[in-house]
Amino acid sequence: MPQWLETIVQDVSSAPRLYSWSMKNLPAQPGRELREKKAPRDSDDEKRRIHILGIGNLGRLYAHSLAQLPDHPPITLVVHKKSLLEHWATEPGVEITRSGVTERLDDLDIEWWTEEKPVKGPVAEVCEGRAISNLIVATKAPDALPQVDRLRRYLSEESTVAFVQNGMNKLWPPYSFEYNSTRYPSGKHPNWIACVTTHGVTSLGTFKSLHASPADVAMGPVCLNPNTAAGAEYLMGQIMSAPHLEARRVSRSDLWVLQLEKLIVNCVINPLTAILRCKNGVLFSKPESPTIHVMDVLVMEASGVLQALVRDESSRGMLVRDEATDNQMTFKARQAALLDRFSPPRLKAMVHAVGEKVKDNRSSMLQDVSAGKQTEVREFNGWLADTAAYLGGGLDMTSHRTVIRLVEEGVILDEDHLGAYFPLP
Repeated sequence: MPQWLETIVQDVSSAPRLYSWSMKNLPAQPGRELREKKAPRDSDDEKRRIHILGIGNLGRLYAHSLAQLPDHPPITLVVHKKSLLEHWATEPGVEITRSGVTERLDDLDIEWWTEEKPVKGPVAEVCEGRAISNLIVATKAPDALPQVDRLRRYLSEESTVAFVQNGMNKLWPPYSFEYNSTRYPSGKHPNWIACVTTHGVTSLGTFKSLHASPADVAMGPVCLNPNTAAGAEYLMGQIMSAPHLEARRVSRSDLWVLQLEKLIVNCVINPLTAILRCKNGVLFSKPESPTIHVMDVLVMEASGVLQALVRDESSRGMLVRDEATDNQMTFKARQAALLDRFSPPRLKAMVHAVGEKVKDNRSSMLQDVSAGKQTEVREFNGWLADTAAYLGGGLDMTSHRTVIRLVEEGVILDEDHLGAYFPLP
């Protein structure tokens, strides 16, 4: 059992009561105008309302895109600290720059959810104590499940939760059953869905982002509640209809594969750009360089883990497609196809193809280390290392563990010194 799940299983405390702060709860300040978009709420609006937890680059992209829908649903941004609420009070709006054109949208609500009870203005729980209908989780990967777990008082079988961050979703088998049965023992867990987002987005400041590399979103179910699965269609439909997201729906098994493939890209490009302090394209600029060798080693180790995962009994359910039209593809044929798809040459070609598309971008991990923030290296390379340990069989993860250590220690290297940390073939 991974550490994150063991911590949850051992936690028998009640879910916290959270208060919803709006700008009405902020102290009055000279020159600050109250700019609150909230209108009186009715039950139909609340069923349509989409809450977006985490307002980094992906949160801004989803919020801005959803707000451009005709007759768009009510949207509430959920920030993680009061200072962001205060910032919005003086400078409201989410700003996206795309192809040299900047557009700011402020037809959005904003709240801060906290255990701290307001001393000024209305006192209200999250969603007035009712269940959240639609939640997009756009936090960094390490925070995603802990933040959702913190909200469990306000989640039910009527809720749909969409995870949009990088990394592998923690609620894929074999861990979804253990988590759901621990936190929702009556079987009333939310509908869990995920989005694999390949858009390149970089920060231009608070509530401001550059949509640097438009791409697409692949979306599908991770673990649906059999009693309320149809309820997930609303949020998925809104995301698929939103301008600029280019979202498409995929089967559960295809989503799993796409998330694994994106994980490998992130395991290679992100940490190396953080260590070398370079844009993505620099990694691929010299065909015979030490950096290319390091990427090859990382891909080789990752391939071993993914192929072992495909062979493992825990993945059996993921190798059967959802659509009846695919029944002619047997389990063995699907397994063989994935083993080939996850082979070193295929994964290397995929990483290089993505690298070409995003060559002018700064990776999210480079942005994080440059800003002194926690990185997602444990969610990327750490996930691979943990999965290798779970699978057993002596899978070698030396290079990925080296990458984790270098990133977490804040090591900065040039290309020649990078190669010294990794064994030659």
